[in-house]
Amino acid sequence: MKLGTVSRLFVVLALTSYVAGCANTIRGAGQDTANAVNAAQHAGKKIDRAAKY
Repeated sequence: MKLGTVSRLFVVLALTSYVAGCANTIRGAGQDTANAVNAAQHAGKKIDRAAKY
């Protein structure tokens, strides 16, 4: 292979890895947000139950 071909292949692989990492980060942030919402809802329900007694 020529050096130019190897360089292009390296750039494509590097960009693919970068994009995959970003996707995982975004997915993780979404999961964290969902967990925070669930925790807030659960806490609200506990407070509501405690206030009824």
